[in-house]
Amino acid sequence: MYSSFDDIIQEALAAPFSGWDFSYIKHRWHEPPPPWNYKAIVREAMQAAQVMLDMGTGGGEFLESLRPLPSETFATEAYAPNIPLAQERLEPLGVKVVPIEKDNYLPLDEGQFDLIINRHEAFWGSELARILKPGGTFITQQVGEKNLTELNEWLTGQSRGKSPSSYEIALHYLQEAGLEIIESQEAFIETEFYDVGAIVYFLKAAPWQVKEYSPETHRHQLRHIFDYLQEVGNFAATDHRFLIVARKPEI
Repeated sequence: MYSSFDDIIQEALAAPFSGWDFSYIKHRWHEPPPPWNYKAIVREAMQAAQVMLDMGTGGGEFLESLRPLPSETFATEAYAPNIPLAQERLEPLGVKVVPIEKDNYLPLDEGQFDLIINRHEAFWGSELARILKPGGTFITQQVGEKNLTELNEWLTGQSRGKSPSSYEIALHYLQEAGLEIIESQEAFIETEFYDVGAIVYFLKAAPWQVKEYSPETHRHQLRHIFDYLQEVGNFAATDHRFLIVARKPEI
């Protein structure tokens, strides 16, 4: 049991984070899965794939969980601290980890991939169309622009503005690039945080959630959430997720 607000904040700030692993707060929040099973959808598509790409692999945790992988598998990652983690985990499996600097240019060959998967990573429709083989499939699960808007409102007094990752804009980008939409779904799911340290840890891992946030500048708001949790026991916020499966037409 934490003795004070300051203790729980400092503990969360000091806790290590790597890759995309939230096991540290496993029992301190609850994030239900969306109504679709992203892993199962990817596994089914992998059965027909010989060359596959995982965009934004993080530390490679999810890609590793998909073993056995196609005979040629690649992964991209833009966040420098994650690259050695991904290389250490994935290269022994025969995966080539490709560091990238820009979302709109991937240093990969034209028409290279049967399957591209993407979980919460930015993408450009024109680049996907370029590197997919004719008949190749793109599967993405994304965070929508309304994600955890209640948390933003408590911390800043404002909800998140519309972002290019929104469901409608993502569909438009893919169709504009000439890809066919095979499946698309959108979901809003209630997530619960059970202590303010879990929120601080989450925001350390996902700083883009609240613009210009820091534990120092938002100390008063965090204290407000701490007091609320002491009284109510959980802080509820809404996850916004969407799934799109698209295909490059055969020539």
